[in-house]
Amino acid sequence: MHELIGKSAVEVVALLKSGAVTPLECLDALEQRIAEVNGAVNALPTLCFDRARKHATALMRKPVGERGPLAGLPVPIKDLADVAGVRSTQGSPIFAENVPAQSDILVRHLEGQGGIVYAMSNTPEFGAGANTFNEVFGATLNPWNTKRSAAGSSGGAAAALATGMAWVAHGSDMGGSLRNPASFCGVVGLRPAPGRVAASPGSTIDGTLGVEGPMARNVEDTALLLDAMAGEEAADPISLPFDGRSFRAACRSGWMPKRVAVSRDLGLPPVDPEVARIVLKAARAFEQAGVIVEEAHPDFSGAREVSQTLRALSYANMKPLLEQHRGKLKPEVIWNIEKGLALTAPEIISAEAGRARIFKNAVAFFETYDLLLCPATIVAPFPVERRYVTACDGVTFETYVDWLTIVSAVTLTTCPAISIPAGFTREKLPVGIQIVGPPRGEGRLLAGAKALETVLGLGKLTPIDPRLG
Repeated sequence: MHELIGKSAVEVVALLKSGAVTPLECLDALEQRIAEVNGAVNALPTLCFDRARKHATALMRKPVGERGPLAGLPVPIKDLADVAGVRSTQGSPIFAENVPAQSDILVRHLEGQGGIVYAMSNTPEFGAGANTFNEVFGATLNPWNTKRSAAGSSGGAAAALATGMAWVAHGSDMGGSLRNPASFCGVVGLRPAPGRVAASPGSTIDGTLGVEGPMARNVEDTALLLDAMAGEEAADPISLPFDGRSFRAACRSGWMPKRVAVSRDLGLPPVDPEVARIVLKAARAFEQAGVIVEEAHPDFSGAREVSQTLRALSYANMKPLLEQHRGKLKPEVIWNIEKGLALTAPEIISAEAGRARIFKNAVAFFETYDLLLCPATIVAPFPVERRYVTACDGVTFETYVDWLTIVSAVTLTTCPAISIPAGFTREKLPVGIQIVGPPRGEGRLLAGAKALETVLGLGKLTPIDPRLG
């Protein structure tokens, strides 16, 4: 069982397709591993192995060739997406006992591709904030030092991957929620282009800030899951059709960028000096493969204000929850809802125009550069009891999302972005490098990320046993 846990997702899927292991054996291995380590990190608070085994048994009645690209590979779902018959809480006391009758589109799609759902991964309340804690399940701890944060909002998914409780995992990302925890936990998190992964629309049907996406322990495993997640669904009006080109094949193509840009802060300081040093050194490693590396970035001026305005606008849709359950909402969520409700039409129009300008700047930038590299987070993993980062490199932040500007700015561009391990701090804590590709350029992005991962030699950092702080 332990040998199976240590294998990559690609290796496990190959074993499933050859018949060397069964989906039920994979579930047994995960259940044993969860019993061993989940108590130390609190990554997967809700388990549904009975449901998983029923799905696995049904899948095994099909010929191996008809079991989909995942062939029975188990996948945990972030506790912001509904899974039919499973406690799905949004990390909120308001929905603490919620058991939906129908799964989210993305869950149904993954199960149709041969994925087996066996757990819900922990998240902050409604995914608000990049430190994974909530009043329902408590905090998720960083496997590299359990006194530190696993980041968020896909912190449970990242910690599960790092400790061998998952081979791949689902997450979501508005302001870095796939990229931040990947950076803090030494794994890989990919924010795809909007529409690449279909999901059930919320109160709006055309949002492009929040997306669903894959996480894994290395780049190729991440591409494997993206292949299974991608595709058009009629119930998601912005979902993109699958054109038949495999992202994993693109990852394995050997494509190498000719010219990449690197930036210590995207012109949006601050960044902790040690983090900046690690990221810049990792980016320069591309030069070993003959890639031209130049310091540059698109014009992101105004990104902080634009991002926070549009984020607040999305939270304004939660007005009914504020009116009915104010006492059950954490203060950061209340602040974001109230900020959204107070927005004026000129403020919204200005933010939309600002985003359009940033998008056009990014499109023009990628006419010169193949990829853009920068920090995925501006700090290393911080003490878990801190709700969020309040200051960095002498700069004090006003809100709980100020420290996320380096990822939320990239969100505004709609460009796909990935965080992969870049190195370690003096305290032996992981630091991720954010790699950004051109709009809808996930294939190029994954190939470039795979190339840098190979040069850096950091593709096999996990799984690890939790390290008590």
